[in-house]
Amino acid sequence: MESDRISCHTSVRKVYERIKEDGMNNIWDRYEAQGMGGDPDRRCNFCQAGVRCDLCSNGPCRANAEKDKRGVCGITADGMAMRMMLLRNVMGASTYQYHTEQTIKTLRATAQGKTPFSIKEPEKLRTFAARFGIDTSGTDNEVALKLCDFVEADFRSEYGKHSRIVEILAPQERREVWKKLGIFPDGIHSEMMRTTSSSLTNVDGNYVSLALKAMRLGVAMGYQSQIVNEYCQDILFGLPRPHKMRVDLGVLDPEYVNILPNGHEPFLGFAMVQLAREKTWQDKARAVGAKGMRIIANIETGQEMIQRWEMDDAFFGYTGNWIMQEVVMASGCVDLFVADMNCSMPIDPLYAEKYHFKLIPVSDLVSFEGIDERIDYVPEKAREQAAQLLQMAIDNFSERSKTVSAVTGLPTNEAIVGFSSESITEALGGSIVPLLDAIKSGTIRGVAGLVSCTTLRDTGQDCHSLKVAKELIARDVLVLSMGCGNAAMQVGGLCSPEAKELAGPGLKGLCGKLGVPPVLSFGTCTDTGRLADLLGSISSALGGVPLPDLPVVATAPEYMEQKATIDAVYALALGLYTHVNPVPTITGAPRLVKLLTQDCKNVTGGSMDVETDAKKAVDAMMEHIENKRNKLGI
Repeated sequence: MESDRISCHTSVRKVYERIKEDGMNNIWDRYEAQGMGGDPDRRCNFCQAGVRCDLCSNGPCRANAEKDKRGVCGITADGMAMRMMLLRNVMGASTYQYHTEQTIKTLRATAQGKTPFSIKEPEKLRTFAARFGIDTSGTDNEVALKLCDFVEADFRSEYGKHSRIVEILAPQERREVWKKLGIFPDGIHSEMMRTTSSSLTNVDGNYVSLALKAMRLGVAMGYQSQIVNEYCQDILFGLPRPHKMRVDLGVLDPEYVNILPNGHEPFLGFAMVQLAREKTWQDKARAVGAKGMRIIANIETGQEMIQRWEMDDAFFGYTGNWIMQEVVMASGCVDLFVADMNCSMPIDPLYAEKYHFKLIPVSDLVSFEGIDERIDYVPEKAREQAAQLLQMAIDNFSERSKTVSAVTGLPTNEAIVGFSSESITEALGGSIVPLLDAIKSGTIRGVAGLVSCTTLRDTGQDCHSLKVAKELIARDVLVLSMGCGNAAMQVGGLCSPEAKELAGPGLKGLCGKLGVPPVLSFGTCTDTGRLADLLGSISSALGGVPLPDLPVVATAPEYMEQKATIDAVYALALGLYTHVNPVPTITGAPRLVKLLTQDCKNVTGGSMDVETDAKKAVDAMMEHIENKRNKLGI
């Protein structure tokens, strides 16, 4: 593939050359091989349009809306496409919920004094518990246990009994809309069961009904999974607050024992950092000839970690997002790759063998062909398990350093990370009023939540995300970035104060005044819920302005996987203008396309845009923002 189809980052392109020289199977070659007719982006027309189904033995079936060609069961193209989207949404929601329940298990065990962690944010604990009407008298540990009991009971709330979490956290205006539409959710477990059951052959083939069920699941996921997860991780590991962080592949130094926690769950990552900061473990690393030991943050687990904890000699920096995973491994610097519940690739064992590092799954969800050794995370054993992992890395160092030549001279940048609702408020002097004033005065025209993955569809890694973000900030739109797209912003330089020079005059002035970059590093894909809570606060501060009337947009310039699809549906349920790229696999379903891109405005207030050109996409976002400003009279 051409270099601009590899990545926007020079570091990735450099190590890709090494991968090619070594003859390694890699994501870029695999992507190109999937293309048809010499076009790496072309796939089966039916699959690409979302009108293929193999759920029963009568298939695979292909539908054609123009000819009213249906599946054997009689399902239309629109029903077929929406049913497959709903199944992807179920996978995304269930994975988010898995993470959340691991967080609650960790918080409960911590409150019982059984983990190496502690309650870092007692004020956040009590504030969050109080929002649910939980009695906050007693010790921090007692309040934490009551919070765990409350949310776990709500997760399992029976069908027909509305979620208390959603009832309490969602803006009143949204609650009324969702109840009117019949999409106010019950417990997340019953919602996942209901939507999965609805997708069975010959159960629900109505694309409108399936779309509403997807939104209902999205609302349940956003409040019960995402907000509860992130706020409880805040309670355990600290609120994100702005600080500097080294980023890009130059954080990997072959002369150190390098350990990379990878995936989405930060628990063992944090436990390993705590141990690696102890002199005993640094001395053990030096005893085998290394300069020391470093924990290197990686992908979304890394985002969870760098948002909360500052860098030092032990917690050294952050590499990037998931597409560069093979590049990270091929750098010749890795001793231990710790794979938790998401974003580790089936190809990883081949890289572990070639570049002599240990690959260890630490979640019961994760398995690799040929890898038998594993340490499944147990909160009560977190310190012991972290110690096992550190020792594995130390034991690996001698072989790796002697047998693998490292790629050196890779760049390192510095990004400002660690923004949250609380830290943004702190930066504004303790109130969101200055932000609202900046929007009202036109200093900034609006806010964009960039909640994205990264993909090779149509462009190289992160290229489209960076183009969209640069267009937005140049037009005085403040960007809050989340997910793998956040890594694109960090490594691409947009999360540094110097990036204000790329911003429009209003945003540039605001960034200079506050000492912040024009793209605020707001966390992982799980922080979509945190963003929704912030928008609820802004709505309330403006006197109850409905969310669809705010000068706000959501954009996923490079969405990739199933969690992203449920995020998009959640955004539509919130009533947000939602831009997604690449074009979703629904183009063979004309009535579904119309529902999502046009009719949804009259249902929830949200709408989807699928423009693939970055400038045109931002043109449409700006038109939406200016229309909302006019409606508000600002």
